[in-house]
Order: sequence, then C-alpha cells, then structure tokens
Amino acid sequence: MEFLGRRDHQVKIRGFRVELGEIEAALIQHPAVKEAAVLAQEDAHGAKRLVAYVVVSPAHELVHDGMRASLKERLPDYMIPAVFVEMKSLPLTTTGKIDRRALPPPDVIRSETTTDRVAPRTPTEESLAGIFTELLGVDRIGIHDDFFHLGGHSLLATQAVSRIREAFQVRLPLRVLFESPTVAELAVAIAQQQAECADADEIGRFLAELEQLSEEEARLTLIN
Repeated sequence: MEFLGRRDHQVKIRGFRVELGEIEAALIQHPAVKEAAVLAQEDAHGAKRLVAYVVVSPAHELVHDGMRASLKERLPDYMIPAVFVEMKSLPLTTTGKIDRRALPPPDVIRSETTTDRVAPRTPTEESLAGIFTELLGVDRIGIHDDFFHLGGHSLLATQAVSRIREAFQVRLPLRVLFESPTVAELAVAIAQQQAECADADEIGRFLAELEQLSEEEARLTLIN
C-alpha cells in the first residue's frame, strides 16, 4: 500500500487551509496559461510556500506581475503562489495525469530574477542584498529583483524589516518594504529615512542651543 496524500490536494499554508486545485483552476483562466500545477514546498527556512508550474500558451509570454494581479482578482493573498516556474510541458503519469512528484524543485534564480541582473552598486545595496539572500535562501540578488517575487511573504518581510532597522539604525515601517520591494528602491527609502533623522537631530540640537540663550540672543540668532 502506498500513501499518495489527500486526493483533493488540500494543504495548510501559514495557518490557512488551501485547495491547490482552486489555484490551478484560477491559473488556467489566464490567457497565457495552457496548463498549470501547484505544489506546497518548503523554502530554505522550512516554511511552506506555494509554487506554480505553468505551461505557457503559444504566442503568449508569461509576465509574473500580470499573473499575480490576475490571481488577486480571484483568490485571497495567502493563495497566491510565491514562485512561478515556466515549463515546456508538465510530467505525466502512465494514466495521463500530472505527475506531481516528478515536478522539479523551483529554480528561483532562473525563473524569478530579472534577465539582466544588476549587481549592488553601493554599500547600502550590498547589505540589503545580503539580507535578501539569507532570508530567501537564494544565491544571488539583483538590485531590481522583487522581494516578494523571489518567494518572500509577510512573515519574512517582518524579519527583513527588523534586520534592516538593526543594520541601518532607521525607523523603517513594514509598509515600506511592500511599497519598495527591490534592493534599489529600499536603498533610496533608507537614505530618505536617514536624512529625515539627521534633520530631526539637527533641529533638536538647534532648539537646545536656543534654550541656553537669552531672549535677545535667541532673537538675533533666528534673524541671522
């Protein structure tokens, strides 16, 4: 006797019960998708994530952003695959069904990073790329690679922001990572935060100095 798992392919992702067949049905509705299969696989940290294997229809090109946007119209966020793997065909069993056990592990770097990977250019970008690499379990990060397209999710985003705050000593809200999910965009956001903190510190020092002056000296200082 061989245990093949649940026939309805139901899995649990971050506390939610997910029906893989429902995701596959939503994928098939996209005009660029000819065939699709979805698996729940563990990432580098042992957490389960959804991986979508798709065969693209002729004369179409798979655009990951467009695919996610299309799925979000039909499915809740926790049912959106973290990784998309484009395949020429899906492996089949002798009975003609999709052989899920024969689907290869997702090659995240090949399938999800930009074709023309741009290496970090500054110390800030290098540090951010290091944080992304460690959390996402990938080998290389380009400055335009999207944190969430590489398999990041809300829990990893919280960890990333915590490490960024510690590394750069900035008060970076979690929403910034969702709004600026690439290394290049985050580097700009961090620079802005640092500039704002520096301005606030400067204003604080200036006000402290004014408090030490007489009313006349303070008035002359503000005029000058």
